[in-house]
Amino acid sequence: MTSGPAEVDTEPFFLGSGADQRFCLFHRPAGACRGAVLYVPPFAEELNRSRRMAALGARRLAAHGYGVLQIDLAGTGDSAGDFADARWDLWKDDLDTGAAWLRARIDAPLTLWGLRLGALLALDYARTAQGPLAPLLLWQPVASGSTYLTQFLRLRTANAMLGDDPAAQTGTKALRAALQAGETLEIAGYDLTPDLAHAIDALPPPDTMAPPVPAHWFEVLGAPNQAPGPAAARVKAAWETQGAVLHVHAVQGLPFWATTGISTCPELLDVTAAVLEERTHAV
Repeated sequence: MTSGPAEVDTEPFFLGSGADQRFCLFHRPAGACRGAVLYVPPFAEELNRSRRMAALGARRLAAHGYGVLQIDLAGTGDSAGDFADARWDLWKDDLDTGAAWLRARIDAPLTLWGLRLGALLALDYARTAQGPLAPLLLWQPVASGSTYLTQFLRLRTANAMLGDDPAAQTGTKALRAALQAGETLEIAGYDLTPDLAHAIDALPPPDTMAPPVPAHWFEVLGAPNQAPGPAAARVKAAWETQGAVLHVHAVQGLPFWATTGISTCPELLDVTAAVLEERTHAV
């Protein structure tokens, strides 16, 4: 199995046991180790649609000398529990566990690499992370937890329109009310609990989540020379007023996290690797 200029050795294993068991993939750094990377995955079906790109990205970074840990968070993938057991704070605890595992093996600041809602989780975690951090990698960040939750709830509305149950054909306002009343909702095959929904809904906007280190925001656009959306510019401006640094990178490609079939974005891999190369030479 090769990716980039060097052979990459990947080790699957489980961290913890019982209800705390988390499935992990560790991609050992090829050659001299340059640092450690912890992947923070996206939400629900976006996780499955992004697995190919996440694997390619992890191998690419490992080929450039980074030890990369991919972890299935509680209730997702091959980790213990069902999606209904997932909690935002529990996911942050999982990141703590993964970060500690990496720190025990690689003596270097940790790079958090988050995709979509995982980018917001990475930013939230960075505010209280133990140990030094390296600049963050944020792939196609979600611009608002509340907006993202609304979009996720619309999946139930859209699917209901295709069915024969008029009672299921409710809008997002009614679905939010059901969650507030303590009801767990089945959305596109995932059991969304009130606790998890509230945590996502209540997330502060990324404008106010400036990390203690610089970050790189990567936005995938469908057309060449297209400018990033307004969210990136807004967050960059807000962070600068707080003394934080955000670099915005626009790449052309398919929205692999949302496509029905498996798709990839080679330019995103290239630009991410280039950012790490520049960071290495700047040290």
